[in-house]
Amino acid sequence: MATLGVYVQVPFCESKCTFCNFSSQVARATVFDGYCRALVHETRRLPEIYAAAGIDREVLGLPVDTLYVGGGTPTVLGAGQLREVFDAIGGTFRLEPRIEVTMEITPGSADEGTLRNLRELGVNRLSIGAQTFSDRELRSVGRLHTAAATEEMVGAARRAGFTNISLDVIAGLPYQTENSWRQTLAVVGDLRPEHISLYIFEIDEKSRLGREVIRHGTRFHAGAVPEEDFAVAAYEQGRAHLCSEGYQQYEISNFALPGFESRHNRKYWRLEPYVGLGAGAHSFDGQRRWANEVSPLAYLEKTSRGESPIAELHRLTTDEQIEEFFFLGLRQAEGVKVSDARSRWGTLVVERWEPVVVALVQRGLIERDDDQIRVAECAYLVSNEIFQEFLYAHKEVRRAKHLIRRVHFRK
Repeated sequence: MATLGVYVQVPFCESKCTFCNFSSQVARATVFDGYCRALVHETRRLPEIYAAAGIDREVLGLPVDTLYVGGGTPTVLGAGQLREVFDAIGGTFRLEPRIEVTMEITPGSADEGTLRNLRELGVNRLSIGAQTFSDRELRSVGRLHTAAATEEMVGAARRAGFTNISLDVIAGLPYQTENSWRQTLAVVGDLRPEHISLYIFEIDEKSRLGREVIRHGTRFHAGAVPEEDFAVAAYEQGRAHLCSEGYQQYEISNFALPGFESRHNRKYWRLEPYVGLGAGAHSFDGQRRWANEVSPLAYLEKTSRGESPIAELHRLTTDEQIEEFFFLGLRQAEGVKVSDARSRWGTLVVERWEPVVVALVQRGLIERDDDQIRVAECAYLVSNEIFQEFLYAHKEVRRAKHLIRRVHFRK
């Protein structure tokens, strides 16, 4: 039976990291009340919003087995405001008893009491943005917390009853060295989280630090960003270390102890439906992709006027669906089954991608075991180029191109 994921976007932070390319922003606390009301209003009006947009409302009737609250730093809303949002979600959707509820959280942004409040709300998984365990590296990118604060938060989360914790770490930050990276990996091993996301720092023109690196400037410690070869080697070292510690790499950037893979994120890679709430949130029902206004101000204005916050809506063609099946599914270590594509879209249609698969196998970039195809481990760091082969197989650059990003690089 199909299930649904729900994503809630809270695009506010206490400070803006220099490597951040998200639409999150620093805002006054007075904004949070209005944003909370907008989230509640949108959630309760979803059937009406979808009907007006021509979106099949049947997706809202699917049982919800994952809920992910991200940002930004969602805890800026406070327990009371978060409860209002959770109550609205519970009143609109059919939540499964064993639902996975993830909350993104920044070290230092919540004490043990707040963490216990989150547990009472039903949050059973934390995603903590550690990034590194070097204070110098943290300061260089504008993080407010220290390495010790991350360790303290993990300890507080354990005392609050959390048994499913994920840590984010980034290879290639300014001032990072072989020694500091080894120290970060050692601390991660000592903390023993159930899940780890390992990214390579992305030089992205949408971030302040990325733009400065591209321009060969010196602001934001751009001159201290290590060479790409270092970041690549650090990623490979991290992969080897985590696997030796008993973590299984189930996706290009993600590692987990057995049974602790992110159920919510897997929906994205497996083309399962999810509904997004909040400014900039995206949704997918298997046939269509739509997105809300990115600007929190525009989102607030539209919801306050009783208007739909949806800014973009696109119905995927068959070719686009198959492309996404390959380039999203192949992010997983297990890859995809071609028979699944054939049963969904028909043998004749899917066969048009066979030459792409054959060529990539011959180049050693993809491994094929009869029906199963997967990216070769040696090709993880060029996976972006592999995915593009599926995008450009039959037509000029498509709308789906924007989905291709180096998402094994830090978002």
